Amino acid sequence: MTDLTDLGVAAIRNGVRSGAFSAREVTDAFIVKVSRAKALNAFLVETPDHAIAAAKEADTARAAGEVLKPLAGVPIGMKDLFCTKGVASTAASHILEGFTPPYESTVSGKLWDAGAGMLGKLNMDQFAMGSSNETSAFGNVISPWRRADGGNAPLAPGGSSGGSSTAVAARLCPAATGTDTGGSIRQPAAFTGISGIKPTYGRCSRWGVIAFASSLDQAGPMARDVRDCAIMLEVMSGFDPKDATSLQLDVPKWEAGLSNSLIGKRIGIPKEYRVDNMPSEIEALWQQGIDWAKDAGAEIVEVSLPHTKYALPAYYIIAPAEASSNLARYDGVRYGLRDLPEGANLQDMYAATRAAGFGDEVKRRIMIGTYVLSAGFYDAYFTQASKVRTLIARDFERAWESCDLLLTPTAPSAAFALGEKSADPIAMYLNDVFTVPSSLAGLPAMSIPGGLDKAGLPLGLQIIGKPLDEQGVLNAGLALEERAGFVARPEAWW
Repeated sequence: MTDLTDLGVAAIRNGVRSGAFSAREVTDAFIVKVSRAKALNAFLVETPDHAIAAAKEADTARAAGEVLKPLAGVPIGMKDLFCTKGVASTAASHILEGFTPPYESTVSGKLWDAGAGMLGKLNMDQFAMGSSNETSAFGNVISPWRRADGGNAPLAPGGSSGGSSTAVAARLCPAATGTDTGGSIRQPAAFTGISGIKPTYGRCSRWGVIAFASSLDQAGPMARDVRDCAIMLEVMSGFDPKDATSLQLDVPKWEAGLSNSLIGKRIGIPKEYRVDNMPSEIEALWQQGIDWAKDAGAEIVEVSLPHTKYALPAYYIIAPAEASSNLARYDGVRYGLRDLPEGANLQDMYAATRAAGFGDEVKRRIMIGTYVLSAGFYDAYFTQASKVRTLIARDFERAWESCDLLLTPTAPSAAFALGEKSADPIAMYLNDVFTVPSSLAGLPAMSIPGGLDKAGLPLGLQIIGKPLDEQGVLNAGLALEERAGFVARPEAWW
């Protein structure tokens, strides 16, 4: 019999429904896997009781002949940015250490209502700020991949959803939640050889998701393949009156609408994404993706997104500015860490708490954000960046006049070693060069694994779609996925 932990969401769902195995058998198998993978540091909190309770409910319902819920019998991982009632939620920061929410985020609540069980809370970059999962206050997440040339240097799993990408790639869970502000679902998915989709901004509620940059943050699924992402996204999406940015729209049946044909579709290739010093392997993979799209029936057209070169600078003004505002609430007064030096006044407590609670990268972004919002600099930086954001969105709108989807690489390189770029923040920020533009425009975008580099590490292809066209993005992802035939997986060393 196939190892149950090798099965994805659809296979587990269908197997539990058919009686091929019980939900409890699946859950127990994953719980054992998680307990034996401490070396990866993917989980901050393990919650086997939550997963077992959901499995028991699924098995009881099946035995009674009831119609099973959409995710009955499927245990998943939950990024620690989502507040979970009664379970520690820290955003991987000391400043929230010990915080146990008395409420459930909308997205996690939807998943539990659909029958999913929680295996645990997943490690991440602190407050979702990072591209390598090296900023967590609770230690680095280690990618399950190793370079095939014999190098044993621990590799970055991408960020900020590095715990999610590692857990899915290492078969510790069939799927996990992620959040994407500037690429934090797609880049880690590319680094670890899995799939992940950032939906249109507003598709998934942000209520109960610890905020980084409110106009950019968006939840999405990370899973082994496109179908599993579609299944997860259907459950996670939907209008939420508690979130003012939530879209009041019906959720499409994305799984039922999946098609591997791109006949009649025009796929745009943005010429500005051919950046200087792009590795030849990324260039070759991109061309391979173009060939696969043609084989699926698509027409390939070149398009121009002229303001692309300003996307990263604009993003690294807007996102820190919003972070500076959002993180002002962590002051040691109401919840989380409080550092109160002897004889300190209120201002001293604020300063000591934030100095002790926030990591270096979070402090860096707060300071950048506070600076660009300050009197005398607001118009010069934040206002200008907001105008550039509008121009970037307009570039995409014009591109849609000549194409239906865009195809690009997901990241400018394969996974790098931990510590390799952490001393140079600018080099780290450049990891997001292909993912940030679609985030600024609020567009749906997905990464799927396309192949391996010469060191045997995964490389990803990104599909970007029109607003609300998750179906088109998923279908293109499926067409490329089938042609790529990516079956590589990391060999267990942990």
